[in-house]
Amino acid sequence: GLYPLGYAIYASFTNWNGLSDPVFNGLDNYIQMAADPYFWKAMWNTLFMMIGIPIGLALSLLLALALNRKMRGTTFFRTVYYVPVISSLAAVAILWQWAYNGDFGLINQVLAIVGIDGPNWLQNADTAKPAIIIMSVWKGLGFSMLLYLAALQSVPRHLYEAAAIDGANAFQQFRHITIPMLSPVTFFLVVTSIIGGAQIFIEINIMTPTGGPEFSTASIVWYIWQKAFNYLQMGYATAMSVVLGLLVFVITAIQFRINRRFQFSID
Repeated sequence: GLYPLGYAIYASFTNWNGLSDPVFNGLDNYIQMAADPYFWKAMWNTLFMMIGIPIGLALSLLLALALNRKMRGTTFFRTVYYVPVISSLAAVAILWQWAYNGDFGLINQVLAIVGIDGPNWLQNADTAKPAIIIMSVWKGLGFSMLLYLAALQSVPRHLYEAAAIDGANAFQQFRHITIPMLSPVTFFLVVTSIIGGAQIFIEINIMTPTGGPEFSTASIVWYIWQKAFNYLQMGYATAMSVVLGLLVFVITAIQFRINRRFQFSID
C-alpha cells in the first residue's frame, strides 16, 4: 500500500498523461486546482450529497426500533429492507434512472395520481442532487438498519427495567440508555458513510453521465475520473486525489476525537 501512495504523491507534482513518463512541474497542478471552478463545484456537490448521511441514519434507527418489537412479519421486513444492499449498484442506478424519467417514470406517475406534475428529475439542476440523495439513502438503509437492530438487541434489558422503576418515561430511556449504547455503531456508520460519500461515483456516472445539468451532480471522484481517463490529465487528477485523501483523513480524525470525548462523557 505504501508504494502506490508514495507514487501518487509524486505523480501529483508532475505533468503526466498516464502513458509517457511523468515530467516534474512542481506545484502547477495544485495552483491549477485552486483556480479551477469545476473542482470547487464538484467538491461542493460531494459535500452537499452527504446530507443523506444523517437522514439515512435517522431512518434506519427508526426502522430498527420498529423491527425490534416482538410481532409477526419482522423477518420478512428485515429481508425486504436489506435486499437493496446486496443488489448491484449499477443495476439499482439504472432502475432509479428509469423511475426518475420525466415522461414515463414511476415516480411522476405516482405524483400524477395526486395531481402533482413532477419534474424531469435528473435533467433539472434543482432536483438532480436531491434525486441522487434519495436513491443513495434507499440503497444503504438496510445495512445501517441491520447494525442498529443488532445493537438494540444487545442492550441489557435490566437497564430499561431499572430506569422504569426510577420513573423514567420512554423518551428518557431512549435518550439516556438507547442512544449511548448505540454510540459505537453510530460512530462506525458515520465514519464509513463519510468515506463512502466522498467516493460517490457509480450512481453519478450512470444516472447523470455528463455530470448533470449545469454540472450539478458531478462529484469529486467523477471529476477526477473525467480528468484522468477522458482527458488524460493523470497528474492533475492525482493531485485532486491527494487533496481528497487528505480531506477524508482529517474528517475521520475529527470523528475519532469527537467519539472519544463522547465516550468519556458517558463514562
